[in-house]
Amino acid sequence: MRNFTFLPVIIAVSFLMSAFESSAKETLLKNKRTEFENIFGSGKYVSKATVDAESITQFYKKYPKLKKYQNDVLDLYKKKEYKLIWYDDKSVSEFGALLYHKVQLLNDQGIKATMPYMDLVDDVFNENVTADLPQIDTELLLSNMYVFYASNVYSGVDPATLKKIGWFLPAKTISYVKILDSLMVDPDRLNKDENLLFGQYYKLKAALKKYRNIEKNNLWTKIDIDAANYKDLRPFDSGVAVKQIRQRLFVIGDLAQDSKSQVYDEEMMAGILKYKARYGLKLNYALTKEHIDQMNEPIGNSIKTIMLNMERCRWIPAQLAQASEYVMVNIPSFKLVYVKNGKYELVSDVFVGTRMTETVIFSGNMDRIVFSPYWYVPQSIIKNELKLKMAEDKKYLADHNMEWNGGNVRQKPGPKNSLGLVKFMFPNPNDIYLHDTPAKSLFEFEKRIFSHGCINVKEAKGLALAILKDNPDWPADKIDQAMSGEKETTCMLKNKIPIYIGYFTAWVSEDGDIGFYPDVYDRDPQLDKLLYSDSVAAK
Repeated sequence: MRNFTFLPVIIAVSFLMSAFESSAKETLLKNKRTEFENIFGSGKYVSKATVDAESITQFYKKYPKLKKYQNDVLDLYKKKEYKLIWYDDKSVSEFGALLYHKVQLLNDQGIKATMPYMDLVDDVFNENVTADLPQIDTELLLSNMYVFYASNVYSGVDPATLKKIGWFLPAKTISYVKILDSLMVDPDRLNKDENLLFGQYYKLKAALKKYRNIEKNNLWTKIDIDAANYKDLRPFDSGVAVKQIRQRLFVIGDLAQDSKSQVYDEEMMAGILKYKARYGLKLNYALTKEHIDQMNEPIGNSIKTIMLNMERCRWIPAQLAQASEYVMVNIPSFKLVYVKNGKYELVSDVFVGTRMTETVIFSGNMDRIVFSPYWYVPQSIIKNELKLKMAEDKKYLADHNMEWNGGNVRQKPGPKNSLGLVKFMFPNPNDIYLHDTPAKSLFEFEKRIFSHGCINVKEAKGLALAILKDNPDWPADKIDQAMSGEKETTCMLKNKIPIYIGYFTAWVSEDGDIGFYPDVYDRDPQLDKLLYSDSVAAK
């Protein structure tokens, strides 16, 4: 059972040559050679033995902890006409052995789950175990191992659970049969396949390996400070803490070398800016106690954050980033990117909803840009805020350039309009959209959760210019005029642009640098409990 090799063609050919010596039988030899090459040389030989529906039913009575995979396994065999999948002749195939090896490395994928009865699967691949399982048990255990692996690595949390935790981006659908076919044709896809997993997943996987190596080699050393008497570190200060910070910057890659110097010199200044950019902090050279406290957080926290965001990547359809044009907003990083033909055309700071009015994680299709827009005040704001202010000040609406409009309140176009001078519309039930803002000073904050749920874009005009750059009907001067604040003007887009609002507390940039961002809506602990609590350890 444990001889994981194909029957060599050359043995078959040699046997036939010794058995048939006459020239009259040379034709038979040629035909036999062709037959063996077709069967074994292609690596696609499938045993003629079969599995039936009744044997599958009996298997799950014998191994009840695997019952959750029964329907998927049954579907596999229906599509395979109930032929054995994991045997090439009388032994487990090389692909079966390769898949088993990948299951042993699930930890590298940031997955802690263990399949029930895995000890029996271990015995299948243990040369020292002499008591073989029945072939049908081995076959079906390996099929369950495949579904277990594919569901954990390629799918992650099921769509129903995603909705419960407020993740409304497009649901990812996968076919275990099609994935298996593709993997058996090209087993290298087990290592990397961007047709199955969102490309960011593999970048995070590389970061996970790096951070685990740092942990393993005890390179994440504590930075010693006198907390009670600490004063902000600034350029050209010196001390042991400076030396320790320099070593940390070197370990994580923000410095190319560690000079061991105790002086906060120019080289270290550049490293500090990279470090602060990595964490979405305000870019300056001061190192406060809060920064040191953050550096002293256990590296295990960063490792767990990477693992959680690898899971989020499993939920994303692999084709998302392959669109010719799209906008993506990452809530925790307070960033928006506009991508066209694979290139970042624009990156902008944003601010998002407060904890009371969280920005929803979902997607839509931008169909129009509205310049110098009216702002139709939501009824919830009228009820909870405006009515009180109008009662206190009868001139409140006029003073804020607002007016009644058919029983509703709207703010007229202008530079003080709450939507600024442009908004980007993508119809959705949450009434969320992207827009400009007159409150530019709010972009100076590191933690930017100020809105009622919409996404306020710092470079809103730049986004409009980038989107309409190739539209001859909307040259830059026409956009300038439309954004004068005089009257509302709508531009219907010729092609709708997908927009994705996601939530990633760790993200690897195009340059390969990983960033860690504040969990502003406390979603990481929720996902951590869902994935890694004892109740779901055997997923």
